[in-house]
Amino acid sequence: MSIYTRTGDQGKTSLFSGERLYKDNIRVRAYGEVDELNAVVGLLAAVLPAGCDETARQLARIQSDLFHVGGWLAAVPGSEARQRLTAITPEFSGRIETWIDAMQNHLPELKVFILPGGHPGAAQAHVARTVGRRAERAVIALVRQEETAQADPSLSAVVMFLNRLSDYFFVLARYLNKKAGVPDTSWNS
Repeated sequence: MSIYTRTGDQGKTSLFSGERLYKDNIRVRAYGEVDELNAVVGLLAAVLPAGCDETARQLARIQSDLFHVGGWLAAVPGSEARQRLTAITPEFSGRIETWIDAMQNHLPELKVFILPGGHPGAAQAHVARTVGRRAERAVIALVRQEETAQADPSLSAVVMFLNRLSDYFFVLARYLNKKAGVPDTSWNS
């Protein structure tokens, strides 16, 4: 089977639920941003320092959750395809909050702004944080355009999940720097 289909050569793509949309449609952009975040998380997992097995497991779960989110965004509300998908719920965010709290127990209180960087894993976590914020903005734009947040509670849960993920990556960056013995760099205004 060929990887290319030529069906997108005119600037359109098919949603999981079957509709054809232009590739710059806000729904396509939203799940594209989530897909990019998933790739960035994969890179982060590849550059973790040794001894970060629990973090690696968390990142694998995040990638799986992001795949669910992408599928949800790639199917229109009420479609048969959407009915077959795992609903995105507040529990997705709750799991992330538990992980954040556990990492923060090992970190000193943050009293200054810090610059992205440090250990390569920490620097990549900062990249994941910023890509996650962009994905969040794209999903918010979809929610606002379609005004489906009330009718589609999973979209609200997606926004919350992406918001929490960015917090997770920020704390993870600090945690990875500490674990590697690399100090965070304070911002000097």
